[in-house]
Amino acid sequence: MSANVSPTAGMQPTATYDSAFLKACRREPVPHTPVWFMRQAGRSLPEYRKVREGVGMLESCMRPELVTEITLQPVRRHQVDAAIYFSDIVVPLKAIGIDLDIKPGVGPVVEQPVRTRADLARLRDLTPEDVSYVTEAVGQLTRELGSTPLIGFAGAPFTLASYLVEGGPSRTYENAKAMMYGDPELWADLLDRLADITAAFLKVQIEAGASAVQLFDSWAGALAPADYRRSVLPASAKVFREVAGYGVPRIHFGVGTGELLGPMGEAGADVVGVDWRVPLDEAARRVGPGKALQGNLDPTVLFAGREAVEAKAREVLEQAADLEGHVFNLGHGVMPSTDPDALTRLVEYVHTQTAR
Repeated sequence: MSANVSPTAGMQPTATYDSAFLKACRREPVPHTPVWFMRQAGRSLPEYRKVREGVGMLESCMRPELVTEITLQPVRRHQVDAAIYFSDIVVPLKAIGIDLDIKPGVGPVVEQPVRTRADLARLRDLTPEDVSYVTEAVGQLTRELGSTPLIGFAGAPFTLASYLVEGGPSRTYENAKAMMYGDPELWADLLDRLADITAAFLKVQIEAGASAVQLFDSWAGALAPADYRRSVLPASAKVFREVAGYGVPRIHFGVGTGELLGPMGEAGADVVGVDWRVPLDEAARRVGPGKALQGNLDPTVLFAGREAVEAKAREVLEQAADLEGHVFNLGHGVMPSTDPDALTRLVEYVHTQTAR
């Protein structure tokens, strides 16, 4: 455990400790299956689009009042069981001085990609002072949320490395994989540095009051299991190890990671997120015992009408019936053109169907 773990390490915020979400993460009996959605605070909500008018994505992540409002919007509208801190995976990189921007319709773009050992020097340690706006926003949120848990947010080392090495989004990850295969020592040092930055970013959120954290390894599905285990798992495991002493549940999520569920479970999370490609009962077999699962309704089902949504949600709940712990979620994020009312109805349906 890191030497700078706070004196409250191992303590849970008492207001949220008995929430359905945290009970499910701890694999304890729940009053109903808890629900939250990735990207629940986002472009599907008209109130989100209104407050974001004329404000760039990175700037919006650095305004505590705006972060607070956006994070609270889906809790108010949908009655979800947990809030997810509104941020972006590149926020800690921006905070340590990496020249990048989030371009509409493109995504994060890095001015000078990281390609050489000399480039590693640009990745300095992240301090709480670098992200004081995060501390302020989390403090505001926990006061507003009361007994509703707040989930901290961070991008995993592999996904951050992919953006840094490629210089932006990629379908093939050719530069990142070229470094991983061709210069494994540089790759390992890059991911280790990113693990430190990511862990520091999560610690800030936990110490400010977050009740759980999720590590988004959005692009890990581009890897073969052997490559993931050898070249990525050690860095993700370091992140989870660094925050273990706080006693808050740790969630690990990736897209297209059905073949990686076993090693992802080994990285140290308490909850493993499952996308829509693998049924939850099969996912449980792959992950192994001792973990709760999160997921995994296909986000596109929400466009199919109420009966279809309920039928598919029922399938997910049936597959989750024998799990040690289950947090209902989509298999990825809410799509921008999703009808918000469909999400509200889905939350109500899951709560009603699973009431104990």
